[in-house]
Amino acid sequence: MILFGNHASPFTRKCRVLAAELGIVDQIAFQDPGHLSPVQANRSLVKLNPLGKIPVLQLKDGCTLYDSRVICEYLNAVADGDLFPAETGRRWRALHLQALTDGLMDAALILRYELTFRDEEATWGSWIDRQLERIRASVECMNREISTFCEHITIGEISAACALGYLDFRFTELMWRSDNPELASWFEMFSRRPSMTSTLPDPTQPNPNQPKPTQTNPNQPKPTQKIKG
Repeated sequence: MILFGNHASPFTRKCRVLAAELGIVDQIAFQDPGHLSPVQANRSLVKLNPLGKIPVLQLKDGCTLYDSRVICEYLNAVADGDLFPAETGRRWRALHLQALTDGLMDAALILRYELTFRDEEATWGSWIDRQLERIRASVECMNREISTFCEHITIGEISAACALGYLDFRFTELMWRSDNPELASWFEMFSRRPSMTSTLPDPTQPNPNQPKPTQTNPNQPKPTQKIKG
């Protein structure tokens, strides 16, 4: 199997963390599809996924699976894993948390694109504020529901950890830990898992997908801005 994605993508990381937890990393080759842009299609990637999005999993027979939710459930089935619980209550709890944190990642990626790919004069302040609200609300919800996180991890906890890891990677100025101490403590512990440490994005690695801004964007979240709980 070949997993197409890049190391900065939280959705790609979710698949890689899950594969590591299942012990099947050696069955999956990782391939970066190259330059990705929200406004220009990567033609080689479109051949694998008409949506032109990552991650994509190519199977041995050439068939492809996307998006991360489908890929993760497939890998769990292949490995006969239990990261998608069979028991009804735990299953819906895990899928609920995955949906919430996938939404957080969506909002963070939209915000990232708005602040880095759009011309400064074309940025939409209200749109930026709405994504920040979505991120804040998701983090607050996780902090409130931390007692429902499973000791035996599921796809929900994996997705949550990758979402918070992406905030640390791209939006340190949001300081989400300040008013969400229970969630921060959980994430600190979860981040020590080998599946997380082995998939950390490298902030020193050049990012070919990021255009170089010519001037400061006034809509960029301020360094003192926090996600309050």
